[in-house]
This record gives sequence, structure tokens and C-alpha cells, in this order.
Amino acid sequence: MPLRSDWSARTCSLARGLDVLGDPWGSLVLREIFFGNGRFDAIKQRLEVADTVLSKRLGWLLDAGLLAQRPYQDGSRTRQEYVLTSKGEDALPVLNAIIIWAEKHLDAPNEVSHMRVIHTDCGRPTSSADTCTHCGSRLTAANTSWHSFKRTDHPVPLAVAPPEASTAAPSETEITA
Repeated sequence: MPLRSDWSARTCSLARGLDVLGDPWGSLVLREIFFGNGRFDAIKQRLEVADTVLSKRLGWLLDAGLLAQRPYQDGSRTRQEYVLTSKGEDALPVLNAIIIWAEKHLDAPNEVSHMRVIHTDCGRPTSSADTCTHCGSRLTAANTSWHSFKRTDHPVPLAVAPPEASTAAPSETEITA
């Protein structure tokens, strides 16, 4: 029995988007990657998730083109870590929106269970998922930090897609041509 329905061919954009970004484990994996935590064992430890669940979610995110793998040396052994692609970076406003909505509408179990979206250029928290509500700048992974009170006393700059992991998006002229 499949773990979930396949909505990838639905005519509704929301349904197709949820097919990729609607899985809680998948979104939590993306959170870890944005925090710069791209190694399997580190993600597993942070999420307290079974190997099989994490492997499947990483596979889905790789297949969907949101993540890529990059080799790294672990002693004498070469392993793979997970990094964002440009398509994965483009999911940032979705995750920001969930964080902002949860902070506004859901009670936190304790004081350290809060998280803020910070525009690093002006240093201010924002209440918008894609634009800084203080200075009006567009939020990107390169100019956004998350402040998870549980993780650290300071905002953490988000990871960005390395050039080799970026997926080519059509240019403005290719879209209008």
C-alpha cells in the first residue's frame, strides 16, 4: 500500500504543489537543509526519524528536484550530503509562511519553541513570507535567517543552493517567447 496519494497530475496547482511540499516529514527535511544540516545522520538525529522514513523523504525531494547530492569525505570514505537546488530554494516562502502562520495562530508548548523569520539585511523579523515587512525587500535564502529559539540564541543564516546544484530555470525572455 502506498504511503500517500499521487497528486502530481491533478489540474489544481495547489494539489500538485502539495504533492511535493505537503508531506510534514518532507518539509521538516527541507527545514534541516535550509539550516545547513545536510548529512543523513545529522538530519536523522535532529528529526528523530527512522532511517526508512528519512530515506524515502530524501528520495522524494531528490526526485522532485528540490535537493541534490554532493560528495564529501568522511575519513577515507566518500559520502553524500544533501544540498538545495534553486527549485528547493524557491520553496522558502512556503516554509516561511508556515512558520509565520504557526507563530500567529498556534500556542507554543514553551518559551523556546518559537521561531522567527528574519530579514538579515535590515536585521528585523518579518510577518510576510516573501517580502520584509520593515524595509520591503524580497526575501531570499541568501538574505533570510531563521531564529529557532530551541537551537540557538541568534538567527541562523539559511543555506543556499551551490551553483552546481542549481537547476536551470527559464529566463524571462524564454517564458514570454
